[in-house]
Amino acid sequence: MLPWKRLLRPLAALVLTAAAATLPAAGTAQAATAPSSGWNDYSCKPSAAHPRPVVLVHGTLGNSVDNWLGLAPYLTSRGYCVFSLDYGQLDGVPLFHGLGPIDRSAAQLSVFVDKVLSATGAAEADLVGHSQGGMMPRYYLKFLGGAAKVNALVGIAPDNHGTTLSGLTNLLPYFPGAEDLLKATTPGLADQIVGSAFLTKLNAGGDTVPGVRYTVIASQYDEVVTPWRSQYLSGSDVRNVLLQDLCPLDLSEHLAIGLLDRIAFHEVANALDPAHATASTCASVFS
Repeated sequence: MLPWKRLLRPLAALVLTAAAATLPAAGTAQAATAPSSGWNDYSCKPSAAHPRPVVLVHGTLGNSVDNWLGLAPYLTSRGYCVFSLDYGQLDGVPLFHGLGPIDRSAAQLSVFVDKVLSATGAAEADLVGHSQGGMMPRYYLKFLGGAAKVNALVGIAPDNHGTTLSGLTNLLPYFPGAEDLLKATTPGLADQIVGSAFLTKLNAGGDTVPGVRYTVIASQYDEVVTPWRSQYLSGSDVRNVLLQDLCPLDLSEHLAIGLLDRIAFHEVANALDPAHATASTCASVFS
């Protein structure tokens, strides 16, 4: 075996390990295949108070159940019709999704939103995504006609401008063939690297599209989407939120912010219903 191939193995393992931080630790194979409780109810009709269904978009290596065991019940208990999808599946890889080409994942999201709108009778949906799930919908909005069907996009720790994985991706040029291997085996990971062709296309001409409200919720302790400020969006109708500005004691990193952070959940609710938003503070964890 060539020396660089021996070195490539640990590098690839590190990339996958870092990305695996997006998978909630509480998830199990059984949980991921079990029916979700309280959401994905296609008989749910949006209320006057919450007139749009909420579509939850999981992150890399996540799935439609495990990623949302905290946030989905939080929203359904507040009267929202909540739905979640699986996307980016690879053949022979069960449960761990978000690994396929991101433009194709955006097409899957488009089909799913149409299904939700048809079932609920709503004209528009709101999207809430974690990590890749907060970034990927921007392709749907920008290139697949999603802006006409979406009122708001809320990204929780989204990799809007890619990630260096705490500097790890900077090592890829030192291993000839490493990027080609990632693109061939896990294109969804390769698409998220800073400077990828996918991200260059996505962000050309501006981060946002007219008619959609954008919220980004970030943590300065994020170790997966780095540097953390790259999560922020620029453009009209954008609100960028740093958890530590709301509660300096909040130590949530990339996993916790999407799985169990009550301040992040409160900010999601504020973004979905800005007319009734209330201040998020350290006390929000008890609300």
